[in-house]
Amino acid sequence: MGKPPRERTLKDNEARAVKRQLRTSPQKLNLLASQIRGQKVERALADLSFSPKRIAREVKKTLESAVANAENNHGLDTDALVVSEAFVGKSLVMKRFRARARGRVGRIVKPFSSLTIVVREVEETA
Repeated sequence: MGKPPRERTLKDNEARAVKRQLRTSPQKLNLLASQIRGQKVERALADLSFSPKRIAREVKKTLESAVANAENNHGLDTDALVVSEAFVGKSLVMKRFRARARGRVGRIVKPFSSLTIVVREVEETA
């Protein structure tokens, strides 16, 4: 008994990894996502390895997870993978307050975001 398996939303030559609750704003995370979008996986991993941004380490982990999913779960060739999609979503926002002058309060927002990376296997044209 139980539920029937869900239909696969991706194509047969694609794999996905999702990272939720990343402690950075979606705007900052989207800078890195747009940087790796459309690149070959080796090049994207190299760019993220040498990026000075703090969140680049988490983006690199997510990309490595997508590559591992493609290899282990779907049997794709890791040398022929390209980052086909990399998109960012908003998550929760923690609201904090700090005391300011004359009895007022300053609002501090601490945003979280989510990251989805889809890799696709492409045929090499000779």
